[in-house]
Amino acid sequence: MPKMKTNRGAAKRFKATGGGKIRRRKAYSSHILTKKSTKRKRNLRQGALVAESDERAVRRMLPYL
Repeated sequence: MPKMKTNRGAAKRFKATGGGKIRRRKAYSSHILTKKSTKRKRNLRQGALVAESDERAVRRMLPYL
């Protein structure tokens, strides 16, 4: 059976944690930052985990994660 292909866009956006969960970055932090509060921008800097409902779809895109 041939090797499965990794979705390269997803590979750049997601990483695995030590416990096997999938880490992601938060959206809305790249531009139009003037109207966003300092608190909101600070919270956007922190990473987040992929929701359980989305995890199956992400794992299909990243077969070797």
